Amino acid sequence: MTQPPVRVVLVDDQPLVRAGLRVLIADSAGLEIVGEAETGDQAVRLAQDLRPDVVVMDIRMPGMNGIEATGLITAGLSSARVLVLTTFDDDEYVYGALRAGASGFLVKDMDLDDILGAIRVVAAGEALIAPSVTRRLIEEFAARPEPAAAPLRGAIEGITDREREVLTLIGRGLSNTEIADRLSISPATAKAHVGRLFTKLAARDRVQLVIIAYELGLVSPSR
Repeated sequence: MTQPPVRVVLVDDQPLVRAGLRVLIADSAGLEIVGEAETGDQAVRLAQDLRPDVVVMDIRMPGMNGIEATGLITAGLSSARVLVLTTFDDDEYVYGALRAGASGFLVKDMDLDDILGAIRVVAAGEALIAPSVTRRLIEEFAARPEPAAAPLRGAIEGITDREREVLTLIGRGLSNTEIADRLSISPATAKAHVGRLFTKLAARDRVQLVIIAYELGLVSPSR
């Protein structure tokens, strides 16, 4: 049985950028553009009306920016996942975008095939961040550490010692298989621990778990 195409909404205030992505996606099997927006307000409305699988979101736009729009989309009734795709100079906004619920953060100078792959990965329920962005995200946490909010500190008290170990390794970027190897457990057991962390910490996806690990001080650039 043929899988339905991944429904994509493009959000960027630059028509040329949208046109380039439109051509790229149109030539790719399994992907379909169902709408385009040039402002955050339009993006939120399209996400509600069209119910896409993925919203490819720029950050800097007139009016409502991409971070605000991401927060409204992920907090609303839409099940769309947001993939932020912006310029390298915008990486100061990485933390804000991920906290708002983005499932991925990529830079526009990545290879086109990588961008297409990222859309598919996010649509499948996974999360990812470009390696260059990951490094800067770590630098951001090191430069401006923020204490974890009280509800988050309370939630961490409800996890087991093993789950804390798993959360720490997630924060360091390890996959389930790598976590299993590190802790001498089966991949299925590692996956089960990750699943319980999603539930206990009310995390949307793996990116959110990484953020939580940093906010709780379980991971830092020196550890």
